[in-house]
Amino acid sequence: MSDGQAQVPVRVPVRVHGTVEPGFESVREEFATVVANEARDGGAQLAVHHHGRLVVDLWGGDGVDGDSLLGLYSSSKGAMALVTALLVQDGVLDLDREVASWWPEFAAEGKEGLTLRELLAHRSGVIGADGGLSVEELADDRAVAARLAGQRPFWKPGTAHGYHALVIGPLVGEVVVRATGRTIQELFEERVRAPYGLDYYLGLPEELEPRFRTALPMRPTPAERALLAENPIAPDSLMAVAFNFHADPPFDIVGYANSRTVRARAPISGGGVGSARGLSRMYAAVAGELDGRAPLLKPDTLAEVSRIHSSGQDLVTGSTNAFGLGFVPLATRHPVLSPLAVGHSGAPGSQAFADPATGLAYSYARRRFGFAAGPGAAENDRLIPAVVAAATRRDEASGPAGEPFDMIVRCIERTPRRTT
Repeated sequence: MSDGQAQVPVRVPVRVHGTVEPGFESVREEFATVVANEARDGGAQLAVHHHGRLVVDLWGGDGVDGDSLLGLYSSSKGAMALVTALLVQDGVLDLDREVASWWPEFAAEGKEGLTLRELLAHRSGVIGADGGLSVEELADDRAVAARLAGQRPFWKPGTAHGYHALVIGPLVGEVVVRATGRTIQELFEERVRAPYGLDYYLGLPEELEPRFRTALPMRPTPAERALLAENPIAPDSLMAVAFNFHADPPFDIVGYANSRTVRARAPISGGGVGSARGLSRMYAAVAGELDGRAPLLKPDTLAEVSRIHSSGQDLVTGSTNAFGLGFVPLATRHPVLSPLAVGHSGAPGSQAFADPATGLAYSYARRRFGFAAGPGAAENDRLIPAVVAAATRRDEASGPAGEPFDMIVRCIERTPRRTT
């Protein structure tokens, strides 16, 4: 400019693609704001099912379309929780049976009394391995399980909770293998993914690799960079152990999903790959009828897995949080949801859940890591209320929902919570 004034960068509007059903236009508007800001660089997807119908199917930002497959990290813990719940529902697994009764080697170092219920609620104290886990081990659930069988717990099992970030999958998965002879990945494919045609994979077929979009590292602002510098993770902390930062080399969280080995083997703690559309459809099969089929989980099973089993200060993250059985009870993070809402977030900022009380299934996925986005990126705090409000308006226009889920919600609200 000839007058010497500073040039102001021009932000080109980002187009939002996809469709919403009538009544969900406000969700599209909120998603457009997200894509223009938080998810502009890297892109994002949003999919919502309501009473079995795909009512929101949106995407936008750089490098992502509706069919892109993304590393959804700990969202796979939700798939783990679902398979485990199905096995409990079938009577194959007993929540109050000791883990060591299936897996005798696990009894070492004072772990003989830990139950499957306590393990699923992140109460085992076995959050990682002394000396860390290798890159090769982290891609192999059974190798991790073999290391952890003789591992000392980092607190007395059953007495407190802390996020088992990288090892909950190998631990629960080993119980499932010992009880059934099948891996969680195999059971998920057979009982959930294939029957419902989900675009979410615990083991990405090589022919689908061209659809995969690499995970992108966080780009912190100067203020965020300063906060990170002020709060480093001590190498001897429980956080470092749980996230394998004490290993040599330390865990590379971005590179994890970008590894073909990880995508192919799908370690159950965080190796799932898919689209928001696919993960929303998985939760739609929990939220209610889908394609004429009854919900995957019966009301009593749903009530048990959604009930809070651990709450209070997490010894690993230091934050206040809550866990059900494998699932996260999402109403503790998003009060607009019912006590029945169950799901799990993923490291870049993804969030996904089913809320059977309202018939909602939701999945938001983003490619670039957000700041402090482990529990779900901040934009979920705006997207989820917009979705719930739109669904509520539609339900109010069409009449009241059935009573059974209201009864389950009242039952859960009266059940004492186990806290740490």
